[in-house]
Amino acid sequence: MIQSMTGYGKSVFQLPTKKISIELKSLNSKSLDLNARMPSMYRAKELNIRKLIAKQLVRGKVDFSLYVEVTGEDISSKINKTVVNQYIKQLKDVVDGDTTELLKMAIRLPDAVTTEREEIDEDEWVLIAKEINTAIAHIKTYRKDEGAILKQDFEQRISTLRTLLNQVITMDPERIDGVRARLEKGIADIKEKVDENRFEQELVYYIEKFDITEEKVRLDNHLDYFTSSLNSEDSNGKKLGFISQEIGREINTIGSKSNYAPMQKLVVQMKDELEKIKEQLLNVL
Repeated sequence: MIQSMTGYGKSVFQLPTKKISIELKSLNSKSLDLNARMPSMYRAKELNIRKLIAKQLVRGKVDFSLYVEVTGEDISSKINKTVVNQYIKQLKDVVDGDTTELLKMAIRLPDAVTTEREEIDEDEWVLIAKEINTAIAHIKTYRKDEGAILKQDFEQRISTLRTLLNQVITMDPERIDGVRARLEKGIADIKEKVDENRFEQELVYYIEKFDITEEKVRLDNHLDYFTSSLNSEDSNGKKLGFISQEIGREINTIGSKSNYAPMQKLVVQMKDELEKIKEQLLNVL
């Protein structure tokens, strides 16, 4: 089952003193391009977070965000009472004023307020890791749903390509007859006698140059291979991309060899369908 690289997952949970929100967003990318945003106290676990995400999401431009909302008593900044009292004492020696005004001045001076560096608690990290996996599960479900829509589109376009190929196969004898008729008319127009055996040999050689039997067979096989890969258990957008390149190669060769306007119109339609497939493949994991 193919998966899209587009997705969104979120998990919100409550701790005793804070509410934590985890968000994951992903878009298409050739490889995994992960951007992580989180408060500084969680940076120590960034490598672990990246490993969790990379292992399960594999590819895509992924934005990870961890938001914290304090809901209880969780103060990391503290007033340095000793320093503040010293500041007030010194200020009284310089200016007259009540204690409240001097306190307002003192609290703004260096080292009056200290901030303790918070360390993430291991029990808290276990909960966060669990919720990250929950958000990843949500985004994977989103990707599978988007992939199912893409799969339907691919199946429809491959079916269209197969229909056009069958029209090419049906038209091919008529095309060869037309090539033969044009050559015979050209010889007749110059009113020259020719060796019939030699002419037939040259005619066969010329027609062989425009033969597309191998291209028709290979294109049919590539369409089958694309369909079977589409229905495989793994989502492999790169593999489908390689197959689409082979499909394009055969279509281009048929177009260059056809030398027949009605068939070239079919080739143009095939190229148009294939380009739409290639555009959508950019979104496949």
